[in-house]
Amino acid sequence: MTSPNGLVCFTNCLVPQEDGSLIEHDVWFDERRGTILDAQLTLHNDSPGFIDIQLNGAYNFDFSVYDSDEAYREGMKKVAERIIETGVTALLPTLITQDKSLYPKILALLQPFSTPKSATLLGWHAEGPFINYAKRGAHAPPFLLAAPEGTKSFEDIYGERNLAENEDWLMASDGNAGVRMITAAPEIEGVMNAIGELTKRGIVFSIGHSAASSEVATSAVRYGAGLITHLFNAMPQLHHRDPSIIGLLGASPHLSSPLTPLPPYPPRKSPTGTPVKAVPAAIYTDILHSSEAFDSTITPPLSPFNFASPTTSTQSLSGPMTPLKTNSRSELHLDKGKIADMAFVRPFYGLIVDGIHSHPNSVRLAYSAHPDGCVLITDAQKILDPNLRDGVYEWRDGQRFVKEGYKLYLEGTDTLAGSVVTMDACVRNFSRFTGCSLGEAIKCATFNPAKCLGLENRKGTLRPGADADFVVLDRRGTVLSTWVKGKEAWVKGV
Repeated sequence: MTSPNGLVCFTNCLVPQEDGSLIEHDVWFDERRGTILDAQLTLHNDSPGFIDIQLNGAYNFDFSVYDSDEAYREGMKKVAERIIETGVTALLPTLITQDKSLYPKILALLQPFSTPKSATLLGWHAEGPFINYAKRGAHAPPFLLAAPEGTKSFEDIYGERNLAENEDWLMASDGNAGVRMITAAPEIEGVMNAIGELTKRGIVFSIGHSAASSEVATSAVRYGAGLITHLFNAMPQLHHRDPSIIGLLGASPHLSSPLTPLPPYPPRKSPTGTPVKAVPAAIYTDILHSSEAFDSTITPPLSPFNFASPTTSTQSLSGPMTPLKTNSRSELHLDKGKIADMAFVRPFYGLIVDGIHSHPNSVRLAYSAHPDGCVLITDAQKILDPNLRDGVYEWRDGQRFVKEGYKLYLEGTDTLAGSVVTMDACVRNFSRFTGCSLGEAIKCATFNPAKCLGLENRKGTLRPGADADFVVLDRRGTVLSTWVKGKEAWVKGV
């Protein structure tokens, strides 16, 4: 579709708003500049392009496997150009725990990238190696690390030049910025000390593959953690006495009040009166490797088991906590329907909505607790391809996948091996599971992830001046066409 002056208008459309509502509206954009010009987008059910902040691979390419620079670049290009058929126009390639020697090779290639008809790779998401052994999922145990030197430990592994300064993201198209997000466990030695500096650089710190207690998780958020990686998976399950990481969705104003600052909690006592120590990795047996998002070891019933304060003799906190709100009320209030002010912002949280990684009731429970924080993710593996038939496929290290619909497990076992759900399917599932409108589900795949990354003025929105990346959906949420920078990049076949 072209016009002499480059201006294009879509009419008779339902346009998702940033609050999740749908309105009838026309949308104008400049196909030469690739930006929205006026109001919000419309068409059938026109939406900003979807954003997937956790994608391990797709179309038979794995972001965590390196053969050569040329093969890796070709794989990146293939994923970027083909993923648009699922409505995704921006993504974070996710790199799971690697041997230290591989990080410089892979991360040098995982810079911001796009072609005229592809999704934009927004840098990279480093998931590991600073994670908890007991919640490692499919991450290789020999490569898991502590961070005894705080931020320097992160720089030593990922490379200092890859840990971009905040200003670099304003110039991301020049290829100088690499890291967008890091998933780590705040209870691991030295990790808490690095959160403040990493977030100051514009990097999203996400709590994941962690057994953090409520106190440790809350402290991590106070120091700048802004996201929870694949909620419900690879973390302690909700316990009424210690809701742990999941409990952050319902963080109490009482506990976050400036008048009740979080104390340095001593180690919890066992029934015999001795401190409860972190469970040594050696006592665990390496039972079946499960999905990257799932636990592969048994967590004790009264998990999490690491109850020590984040401020211990092995790590000192150098950075300031997130500033407390000055208008938080110090007394009980009498305003019906108004929740007391929070001293910090609750984090965003990623949800794999395939009906397998999280039960529909759990999805609805999370959304009901914190709707503005919900971010849909696929956490998909290299086998992701909406056109791929069920069957047995090669994975890595001699292992093979068995694909049955959205279910993916290792051959010869019933162990889940990741996700193969597409983002458009996540949107449809989310609307069904929670009962929310299609527009509200779209918000969780567009505006929310963009806001989580600090890109809500450019991506995940149809504000004037934003990138004209959008997807045309029918009223059932099926992708009809995908547009990148004002150009039609993919259209569904008849």
